[in-house]
Amino acid sequence: MGDSKVETISRLAQWRIENFGPCSYKRSDPFKLGIWNWHFSIEKNRYLYIRLFPEPSRVSKEQPPLARFVLRVSSSGPGRRPYISPIHERLLRTSDDFVWPVDSTFLGRLIIDVEFLDLKICPLNGGEASPVWPADGLMQSVSTQSTLRCLSRMLDEGIHADVTINTAEGTLRAHKAILSATSPVFQSMFNHDLKEKESSTIHIKDMSLESCMALLSYLYGTIKQENFWKHRLALLGAANKYDIADLKDACEESLLEDINSANVLARLQEAWLYQLNMLKKGCLTYLFDFGKIYDVRDEVDDFFRHADRDLMMEMFQEVLTVWKP
Repeated sequence: MGDSKVETISRLAQWRIENFGPCSYKRSDPFKLGIWNWHFSIEKNRYLYIRLFPEPSRVSKEQPPLARFVLRVSSSGPGRRPYISPIHERLLRTSDDFVWPVDSTFLGRLIIDVEFLDLKICPLNGGEASPVWPADGLMQSVSTQSTLRCLSRMLDEGIHADVTINTAEGTLRAHKAILSATSPVFQSMFNHDLKEKESSTIHIKDMSLESCMALLSYLYGTIKQENFWKHRLALLGAANKYDIADLKDACEESLLEDINSANVLARLQEAWLYQLNMLKKGCLTYLFDFGKIYDVRDEVDDFFRHADRDLMMEMFQEVLTVWKP
């Protein structure tokens, strides 16, 4: 990896510098996060000065980023101790908008990374900043929006509902046709002489009333982004149980977007349980390729006590790949 290249995954960007000496200056290649291209720069004088800024462009000029982020700098190699910045929240337009002075003697091989906790587009007219994550992807035509409003009314008001769903906390009403069209498991229940067909009742005791409502909202095409994010782990379990492939894919992509040190081991366990190869690879890359295994060393022992043996073997193979001599 060259001195100027920056690697990215999820909301993390990492710059590895092979040789940095006193009175040196380096600037990274551009890297993409959100809708902007970014740069790091580092300068050694009395202090170590680290800058993060968007690349000058029409996008950064007309839609400047309001960023909430944490920076880390450490010497490369085993046992390294990172120097971690406070959480910063800044409007970033030029290389002069943010500089982090580090009172440290770091020299030689360095690793600098930034983890974005939030990114928003700051309007030039002074209005409210709009988030980049999560993005609301609903751009339907008027006719599609009308259809969705009708489906929403069918669900909310129980218009001609013909099936009852018993959850762990209460009941909901839905429509066999909608459930059958979106899940082959539900379709099989109603097509064959099973108890669900005879009683027009489905028992979903492993979901709360709220998470089951989020599932139905997804199947009816009316789920809101914030509800999807709130219930995505429960939705992932339901997608796997009822063979809803597009929901399972959406959950995996969403869980891959915000991997961090606090959740990476839990995400890895979910990826293994539900055979989510992209999420599993993302977690392993985050831990080993980006060196974040150092940040979760206290949690790793408990994780290994409960982890599947095959998963532990995959993690060991990843260690051999990354740390080969």
